[in-house]
Amino acid sequence: MQELDVRGLPPPEPFENIMRTLQNLPAEETLQVLIHREPFPLYEVLRNAGYAWQTNALADGSFNILISRAA
Repeated sequence: MQELDVRGLPPPEPFENIMRTLQNLPAEETLQVLIHREPFPLYEVLRNAGYAWQTNALADGSFNILISRAA
């Protein structure tokens, strides 16, 4: 599993970093993203690109998102 922490980065850097990392992610790998707000626009892009994700809210108000290729 690869990890990417984009908390605190100004837009559009979190989105750009996530998409760049996914382009280089091996098909069987999962990307764990830590982000300071829930990225609703990202979800549609992920769905259209064939990814599945699971989002969990963390106690500090940030979010943990696990992204992988859809089965």
